[in-house]
Amino acid sequence: MTNAILVTGGAGFIGSNFILQWIQSEGSPVVNLDKLTYAGNCRNLEQVATDRRYRFLHGDIADRKLVRNLLRECEPRAIVHFAAESHVDRSILGPDDFIRTNVLGTFSLLEEVRAYWSNLSEPGEFRFLHISTDEVYGSLRSEDPAFCETTPYAPNSPYAASKAAADHLVRAYHHTYRLPTLATNCSNNYGPYQFPEKLIPLMILNACGGKALPVYGDGLNVRDWLFVGDHCEAIRTVLARGRVGETYNVGGWNERKNLEIVETICQVLDELRPGDPVVPHRRLITFVKDRPGHDRRYAIDASKIERELDWRPRETFASGIRKTIVWYLANTEWVNEVTSGAYRQWIAKQYSG
Repeated sequence: MTNAILVTGGAGFIGSNFILQWIQSEGSPVVNLDKLTYAGNCRNLEQVATDRRYRFLHGDIADRKLVRNLLRECEPRAIVHFAAESHVDRSILGPDDFIRTNVLGTFSLLEEVRAYWSNLSEPGEFRFLHISTDEVYGSLRSEDPAFCETTPYAPNSPYAASKAAADHLVRAYHHTYRLPTLATNCSNNYGPYQFPEKLIPLMILNACGGKALPVYGDGLNVRDWLFVGDHCEAIRTVLARGRVGETYNVGGWNERKNLEIVETICQVLDELRPGDPVVPHRRLITFVKDRPGHDRRYAIDASKIERELDWRPRETFASGIRKTIVWYLANTEWVNEVTSGAYRQWIAKQYSG
């Protein structure tokens, strides 16, 4: 696969959207390395499964021999590193997997990539792009300015701490070994193929089924929301034109309170599904005990990527959330497959009381 890129974690939510967009927009080959944990789903990539430009390999980024052999065989010109455990609530209940994958896995990957890169005939053309999160910056007060690339790190959950550690490793490998790295820190993504434990798909599916819509605390926690297609376009832009060693914050310019998000979903569903068991859907909103260490506000200042790379999100929240709801309503077979018994047990445990 000449001129291929290697994507880690490409069967997950953002990774699969990235691969679909990449093949459609760029046309060059993609190798997808994914461990296929609970949130990884090869069905996300069915439309390219038989495309000669796409190859899937089931494996773990922490398996250094596997990664070493894959790099030698595929000779990728770039690596886009999505692979991570990514759900805050799960990291609170069981942080071990987050340290193992996000910290040790990223370290193992960097070590093998460094060895591969040092033997390239044209090492200056290679890029390693690490995908991270705004949660590494901690929590904002209502009056605080949005996170920028120089905001000090202050992670407040095991998930955020594990991603912060990975970010520091990537930075260190650039400054110590001159590995040509790039990094992006994004705000909350939403869109097609998101695993239904996350806020937006959970609310869509529960509302359609007449189930409670669990909202943590007072529902006034604020997040910046980014449509996944816009995020994928930003990643492609950073990979193509970003300055080596730099970090770019990627946001949607869409700060919303959690309760506002749920109410917006209910309003759209009132229009699209007036025959659901409970209408208006907002009657299903149920406030539950807040989770430990729940950060109050995140906000991304995406001025740098806009100024330097001329990227800005295309979707408003109104257009993006409607596209997302319509996708979930049209893909019930995918939803039914991912909402397995194990998933339902986890949801019951997480949102009880």
